[in-house]
Amino acid sequence: MNIEQVRFNMIEQQIRPWDVLDTEVLELLHVVKRENFVPVAHKALAFADTEIPLPGGENMLFPKIEARLLQDVMVKKHESVLEIGTGSGYMAALLAHRARHVTTVEISPELKALAEQNLAANAVANVTVELGDGAQGWTNGAPFDVIVVSGSLPELPEALLKQLKVGGRLAVIIGQAPAMKAQLVTRTGEAGYDTRTLFETSVKPLHLASKPSAFKF
Repeated sequence: MNIEQVRFNMIEQQIRPWDVLDTEVLELLHVVKRENFVPVAHKALAFADTEIPLPGGENMLFPKIEARLLQDVMVKKHESVLEIGTGSGYMAALLAHRARHVTTVEISPELKALAEQNLAANAVANVTVELGDGAQGWTNGAPFDVIVVSGSLPELPEALLKQLKVGGRLAVIIGQAPAMKAQLVTRTGEAGYDTRTLFETSVKPLHLASKPSAFKF
């Protein structure tokens, strides 16, 4: 198998058709080797249009969703980034190539160890992997320029919004299966937020994400 040809095919056939046209993002998908962040048992799926299983019942997002979120948050070199849901560390590695520093929060000790191992093996030095529940955000290091939630939330917690700097961007998938929307929220002022829907999808919720109350008053 010519791995670079397969990577090229993934970018051209899956990712470009999803309106990922930023040349820097497309180039980064060649630089950060996705196969290095995929568990050995699933290496053959590294470039497939599918979610890849991770330990503990978690999974890597579809490549096209990772790329689209990366493009739309528009991380700049001087910015600090928070990622919720580290998984194998791949999204953190992509973000780290564009940011000053990435703090990524993972609730599973097994995945935290896997991500740290993967990041070190790929010489990604500007990422801190924290163990904890990030479903309500992460106060240590806040406020952040960019927040990316690598999983879905049934509703957007106020706490997460408050951890954005003014001018900061939050990429998050909101809702419950089968109807979820990826949204980009930009903080426009102390109490102002601009929300744009990017696309519809359905992905696994973050572990311990609080479900909205079913009661109506």
